[in-house]
Amino acid sequence: MDPSIPVTVMEVPRILGGPWHLEIYDMLGSTSDLCLRRAEEGAAEGLAILALKQTQGRGSRGRGWVDPGGNLSMSVLLRPCMDATPIGLWPFIAGLAFHDALAPWLEQGHRLTLKWPNDLLLDGRKVAGILIEGGDGDAGRWLSIGMGANLRVAPVIEGRDLACMAQGGPVPEVGKVARAVLTMLDVWIARYASDGFAPVRAAWLERGHPVGTPIRVMARGGMVHGTFDGIGEDGLLHLRTPDGVRRVSTGEVLLGG
Repeated sequence: MDPSIPVTVMEVPRILGGPWHLEIYDMLGSTSDLCLRRAEEGAAEGLAILALKQTQGRGSRGRGWVDPGGNLSMSVLLRPCMDATPIGLWPFIAGLAFHDALAPWLEQGHRLTLKWPNDLLLDGRKVAGILIEGGDGDAGRWLSIGMGANLRVAPVIEGRDLACMAQGGPVPEVGKVARAVLTMLDVWIARYASDGFAPVRAAWLERGHPVGTPIRVMARGGMVHGTFDGIGEDGLLHLRTPDGVRRVSTGEVLLGG
């Protein structure tokens, strides 16, 4: 079978606008790469691309996303007004959707938390991540949200302690997880559209690492140590240090001092 042809196409209802158009592929190099190409070709908002196996997945900061199969590899295409929703706020909208879609399948005693700006942790170990990309094309501005979650298998990567959702309880088939993610993404997009960033920020802080958590931030100037002091109304991380509170716009957050 031609890997460029989806094996299944289904519609998932939305609160705002037309339905999600979910295309499911047996195998792709990268769902984000295909989503970007379709965006540049003029595909409409609401396209969602799911690969049952991904061979060249991309993560944040130029890292690869290893997918041994059986996990979630999905990218969605949106065409929002970037002036109304700055790209820096989308990791919080997408992160809440991802968290709220996955959390119901965890058994008691396990905890799913958000880590600034775009990771999900299961009992303190990374289980999922988000890649946000945006651009312009002949059909207008576009936004791609790549979402990867270790559902049944945690890849073995030297120097990294990873988890999979199956360690916290039974996980349904990947198509059902994908539909749940799309549904919750729609819920949080609608909430942001109606009420702004304040409820998104409040909900993220409820699900994120607590204020006062010791963290290290690897930024352009090197490693900075401090404690988590919340996020601003612009989504920037507030890092409390001995010299005061620093506002961090980009960097890799490591939990622990």
